[in-house]
Amino acid sequence: MKGLEGEAAVSLRKPLPLRTGFFYGWLMVAIGGLGIFFSGPGQTYSNAVFIESYIRDLKMDRTAVSTIYSAATLTSGLLLFIMGRLVDRFGRRIMLTAAALLLGAACWFNSVISGPVMLFAGFFMIRYFGQGSMTLIPNTLVSQWFMKYRGRALSFAGLGGLLGAAVFPPVVNALIETLDWRPAWRILGILLIVVFAPIAYIFVRNRPEDAGLLPDGAAAAPAGSDGNPSVPAEDSWTLREAMRTRAFWLIMICGAIPAAVYTGITFQIFSILGEQGIDRTATSFVLSLIPLVSFGCSLVSGFIAERVNVSRMLALTFVMNIAAPLVLMFAHSYAAVLLFAVSWGIAQGVMNIPMGLIWPNYYGRRYLGSIQSVTTTATVIGSALGPIPFGWSYDRFGSYNLMLAASIVIWLIGAVLAFLAAPPRRRAAGQP
Repeated sequence: MKGLEGEAAVSLRKPLPLRTGFFYGWLMVAIGGLGIFFSGPGQTYSNAVFIESYIRDLKMDRTAVSTIYSAATLTSGLLLFIMGRLVDRFGRRIMLTAAALLLGAACWFNSVISGPVMLFAGFFMIRYFGQGSMTLIPNTLVSQWFMKYRGRALSFAGLGGLLGAAVFPPVVNALIETLDWRPAWRILGILLIVVFAPIAYIFVRNRPEDAGLLPDGAAAAPAGSDGNPSVPAEDSWTLREAMRTRAFWLIMICGAIPAAVYTGITFQIFSILGEQGIDRTATSFVLSLIPLVSFGCSLVSGFIAERVNVSRMLALTFVMNIAAPLVLMFAHSYAAVLLFAVSWGIAQGVMNIPMGLIWPNYYGRRYLGSIQSVTTTATVIGSALGPIPFGWSYDRFGSYNLMLAASIVIWLIGAVLAFLAAPPRRRAAGQP
């Protein structure tokens, strides 16, 4: 056991629950994708469908709901490092199961909210266990099982998020219109507890080494002194070491930018398009079309990211994202709205992979939970701040165009930061 710590110490040599005719890591990709799919109740694209119901039944204005949502998201983001440490300590199997159960319970809590305080608590729980934990844990799980093919593995797992973004808005909207919003929350909670939590507990294994395998399904290598298979050499940075590098901070800011812009637009998308004469049904369709467009782009992106400079690829995706807010400013027809959905879908699909790939590529696997929990905190903070300026722009000027124009500038800034985020290098001994 010498040299093993944290997750490795508590998860050593768990037998596989079933034998597959392929590398077991690909089952982890499928479960990771399913986990990201089931983060849907905590994502903005689902919460946006509930906003009009909150405003009507809780007698609150749009700015108040947006502010509470942002405050709850910010609080959850600041505490996400706790989940990262728990993941490194207890492993992804236990923590993914726990996150699913707690997100299911949070959905039930949201079905009984009756005022601002409960609304804050409900938003906090679904954001912490949904948007935060149920995306953090699956992504780090996939990165544990793959090194050489990490790009394509993350792209396949990411399809779960795209599918969730396509499925949840129209389904939630239909549930609300048919049963009302409180039963809709309860149904989402039941699905998490009954469907996904058992799958995670039964089938997830934290690392290939725990089952006597190697990343990527590589051929067996001679065992080390502790009886585990020898793992290909990989430089793993601790969180403290990573935070001393320039790339860490540049990429973290790059992660916060799309979270802020995407969340700000998505949270207000029904209002943005409603002001331009687009009805709720058409808007729900747009929210579903975006991830469908992203689907193919994400697959291709995963294969490309394995062969190119990942920071340069990330910079290019920031430039591509400029088209969506530019088109949305002039989306006064269904054709323009469709163009917006296509342009945004392409940009998101290409961006998702380098954004997820860059952390394990730069800083290794061992402390990935702690590192990505801190960086995901920045992402959650970005999504917390995103809705506020969009809501303020509308309340102050009666239009969202000011913030849509500002988001174009923000994307350009992100492109520059990503371009400058070269891979970190360790300092030689004695070097200041």
